[in-house]
Parts: sequence; structure tokens; C-alpha cells
Amino acid sequence: MARTTMSSTPPAPQTRRRRPAGEVVLGVDTHRDAHVAVLLSLMGAVLATDEFPATAAGYCDLLKWARKSGAVRRAGVEGTGSYGASLSRYLLAQGIDVFDVNRMDRADRRRRGKSDPLDAQNAARAVLSGRARARAKAGDGPVQIARMYKLTKASAVKARTQAINQLKSVLVTAEPALREELAGLGNAELFRICARFTDASGKEEVGEDSGLQATRITLGLLACRIGQLSEQVRELDDRLARLVECHAPQLLDVVGIGPDTAVTLLITVGDNPERLDSEASFAALCGVSPVERSSGRRQYRRLNRGGDRQANAALHRIVFTRLRVDPRTKDYYERRIKEGKTRREIVRCLKRYAAREVFHLVKQLQSGPRS
Repeated sequence: MARTTMSSTPPAPQTRRRRPAGEVVLGVDTHRDAHVAVLLSLMGAVLATDEFPATAAGYCDLLKWARKSGAVRRAGVEGTGSYGASLSRYLLAQGIDVFDVNRMDRADRRRRGKSDPLDAQNAARAVLSGRARARAKAGDGPVQIARMYKLTKASAVKARTQAINQLKSVLVTAEPALREELAGLGNAELFRICARFTDASGKEEVGEDSGLQATRITLGLLACRIGQLSEQVRELDDRLARLVECHAPQLLDVVGIGPDTAVTLLITVGDNPERLDSEASFAALCGVSPVERSSGRRQYRRLNRGGDRQANAALHRIVFTRLRVDPRTKDYYERRIKEGKTRREIVRCLKRYAAREVFHLVKQLQSGPRS
């Protein structure tokens, strides 16, 4: 009988091929200290849920965790303008399309309940179904810089107005001699004289004149505060003007548009001008798209009361500036008056035309800032 010889080398183990992971959709419910993330398959099945700290290291861990289950190309994030702003910027930098997701509606919350994982699931399902279409703002370009400066300027102007009102209120109740001393002065001269009262703060005396001395010191401190805030406003105006001249000088070539108006319109457009598909969408965003209000034989369109009211006010300023200085706008106004249009209807049309002109100018920002 023949003997069979067995080889001394063991057979190579069979390796199981891993199927390539498919695409997954990420949903994130954001909070101040921590974010809750959920992964969904393209069929809507929940693959994983976890919580990560709202830190730079936490964002990195979140993305590594998500990519273990598949390719992450889309993400739905709640609060991309607040708690989720930093996470959105990080995901956008990694080449992921980020969509801004609204909170669950009340009817859905009553049915399913409320929890952070459920909110994250809702964000992912909104992206998966196509309900979430608003892309998150990049938040890292000149528009974000303008937004910060504009925010600071608005608070400085508000505080300055409050200080001016307080100074004049104190002056109304001051002693007659002090009121007569400061009567008839313009604001600039009034603030200059009141600011000198702080030099006498070290000479405060206790006695029958102590009330008058306190009034003088109060006026001096308020006047100094007004001067400091005015200096801040001027510095911010200069910064905003330089920003527009550097990144969107084409806006300043248009009649009726100055640096402040240009900044307002740039903030409305946002860091991602490609989000605006057409001039009609930009007009609706600015609240200048016509709204039908026809009935019977009367064909009528009214002003749109929605949209970004700051952008609407900017277009309003453009139109009224042109009505004063632009011959073409004046001729258009006279012609439409003869046709029987009201002033309000003509202004509505002019604001729509201004929005169209601005839209084509800001679309040039997609190709990068001009040098």
C-alpha cells in the first residue's frame, strides 16, 4: 500500500474579502459643550450613535468615527450659525457638503419624543430625503470678517446713542447755572466742554455744591464715553471700507452704493454666493420680489414684507439716492408717474432692478476677489 506524504507547511489561511463600505449620512445635534452624532445608511437605517466634545479634537474624533462606517459626503447639522458653526467649518474644510437643518416640528416631537439622538437622526433624515437644502455658510472669508465688524459697529452705535440720551437727560435736570452755561451748543461742542469736567474730579468737595459737582463729573464721564465710542465707530467704518475696496470694489462703482450699503449686501449674500441660483432668489432673499394681490379686474402687486430687512433697507437707500442724483432714475420715475403708477409701486420696481444689478455684481465673487 502506498503511503501518502503530507507537506510540512500548513495551508495558507483563507482571507475573507471585506466589502467596501458604502456612503453614510451624518446628522449632528449641536450644543455648547458636546455634539451628538448619528450615522444613517442610504436606506435610512441607524448605524451608530455617539457623543463628542465641542472641541477641535472632538471634531477630528467625530469624523474619524463616522468614516469607519463608510464614506461621508453629506452631513446635516443643527444650528450652523450658532453652536454648530465651528463644526460646520471643519466639515466643509474636509470636503463634506454641510446642510443647515431646522429643529423637528412640534407634531413630530409629540409623536416621537424629544432627545439629542432623535434630533441628530432628524438632521440626517432631512439630508437623506432632500428636505434640507440650505447649505451651511463657510464662515471663513471676507463676509465673515465684515459680519464681525458690522456686529461690533452696531453695538457701538447703540451704546453711543444711549450715552448721548443719558447726557442730555442729566443736563435737563441740572442746576440752572450749568444749563445756561451749556445752552445753545451743538453736539460736538457740548461733548467737548463736558469732557473737560472730568479734570475737576479730584477737586470734589462735600457741601452745598456737591450735587452740582456730581452732575459735572457725570456729564464729563458720559462725554468721554461718547468720544471713545465715536472713535471705535470711525475705526470700524475705515476697516469696512478697506474690506469692500479689497474684495468687492465693483459694488462701489454703482451709483447709490457706499461702503456701508455694500457691506450689508455682502453679508446678505453670505460666504457662498453660489447658493443663490438666480436673481429672482436674491430678490426674494432681500424682500423685493413682487407679491400678487390681484382681485377681480384689478391687477396689482404689493411689496414683499419678508426677506432680510437689512438688505431691503440697503436697496431702499440705493433707490432714494438715485432718485436724487441719477438722471436715468429720475426719467424712469417721471415716465411711470405719467402711466398712472403710484410712488410706492415705482419704488418697488426700482428696488427690484437694483437687486438685479447687485446680484450680477456679487456673483463675480465666485471666481475670487479682485486684486
